[in-house]
Amino acid sequence: MKHYETMFILKPTLVEEELKSKIAFYQEVITTQGGVIANTLDMGARHLAYEIQKHKRGYYFVIYFQAEPAAVLELERLYRINEDVLRFIILKYENKKEQKAWHTLIDRASKKILHAAPEKPHKEAPAKETPTEGQEGQGV
Repeated sequence: MKHYETMFILKPTLVEEELKSKIAFYQEVITTQGGVIANTLDMGARHLAYEIQKHKRGYYFVIYFQAEPAAVLELERLYRINEDVLRFIILKYENKKEQKAWHTLIDRASKKILHAAPEKPHKEAPAKETPTEGQEGQGV
């Protein structure tokens, strides 16, 4: 089996139940075709780089999996016929260096899921003092 990563963008007009069912459907396609899902990454709703079918936002989801090439062809076919999928991509990791990177991505996705902690507040830089009248031009 070969290593793959797929990311797809769903229409933002779908309700949460529809999003979950679409995501579960594509995961099921991979497993019924003999594939093994290593990890998933729910990236949520984000702004698109450009409008697609009059949508400015989309719901991003990533699946890291191992499967035979025939399963990937079926997955691609199903992406193409589904009107709710705005865009998709399937990446294949072939050599050992790429497969090592694939495992690293899986580990990072696991950490994002497990350690979804709130962001730390940013420290504000001290405000620069503006010269008052009479101090302009003096060396510091």
